[in-house]
Amino acid sequence: MTAADAALDAALCALGWSAFFAGQRREDETELLPARISSVHRTRLGALSAAGPIEPVLPHRGRTTSYAIGDWVFVEAHTLRLIRRLDRRTLLQRHTEGRRELQLAAANVDTLFIVTSCNADFNPARLERYLALANQAEMNPVMLLTKADTVTDAETYRQQALVLQRGLEVIALNARSPDAATILAPWCGTGLTVAMVGSSGVGKSTLVNTLAGLVGEDVQVTGSIRENDAKGRHTTTSRSLHRIAGGGWVIDTPGLRTLHVSEATDGIDTLFAEITDLAPDCRFRDCTHTQEPGCAVIAAVKEGTLPQERLDRWRKLLEENQANTPVLTGARGNRTTAKKRY
Repeated sequence: MTAADAALDAALCALGWSAFFAGQRREDETELLPARISSVHRTRLGALSAAGPIEPVLPHRGRTTSYAIGDWVFVEAHTLRLIRRLDRRTLLQRHTEGRRELQLAAANVDTLFIVTSCNADFNPARLERYLALANQAEMNPVMLLTKADTVTDAETYRQQALVLQRGLEVIALNARSPDAATILAPWCGTGLTVAMVGSSGVGKSTLVNTLAGLVGEDVQVTGSIRENDAKGRHTTTSRSLHRIAGGGWVIDTPGLRTLHVSEATDGIDTLFAEITDLAPDCRFRDCTHTQEPGCAVIAAVKEGTLPQERLDRWRKLLEENQANTPVLTGARGNRTTAKKRY
């Protein structure tokens, strides 16, 4: 390998390139240029290659909505024509009201930072939705509690977050402090990618600025929140990929006021592991944990080892997931998808 080839490989690895993606290159694609999608607009894409930023040319009838921030693609070196997207290692997507297709949020992410704040924004039911999506996407979830410097009981919020999922890492911090980059360094090393989700006004853009060391015109716009309900204005309107000072990459996402869960059965099972573990002990295999005799889950609620509100949120999330998840209908070979109806 020449020095130039070694430098090229190092630059690609710094972007998050790995054996998983290299193994997808076919024999007739040796001359194609790997690039990572860094921005998605209505009619165009932005990407990063080992040589620097590029703007891939979409194929005929190609749509930007088919690509997510963090995707790896192959493009022709001279024309920059986009040839194909590589298989994703992880994918975060969500169901939006009124749309059949899932909205792509971020791809090939190692860690998902679920951001909330130590105020009225802290909502266990909404945080569980983010956790279910992270689990389904096979991303490592880490919960970040911002504005910890503005309250005296940050540890109380942290303890409430810790019980939302087994093994969940929860960190309270000040998003504006340079110490935040040091605290989050274990997840932000060279070639690693993190994404941020959370409602508006919780400090996602501030954290992006802190992690990426953005200054001047490059700074992500941040907004204030209403004091009465801790709701903020949408300051990030499009997803984007930023280099982290420590060598990794961070993807910011627009604030999500409403989050509809779909196609996340496995993610919900992981989230509510205490219920999943009890289910095999129920008398009936198809137990719904509502009123059946011999239900181990209901017994746990009566014994006080499982909070009733936890079971209620599990049931509500599972029903929503079932209602929003398409199912195959029609004869074999001529099937279409439709939402389940109850």
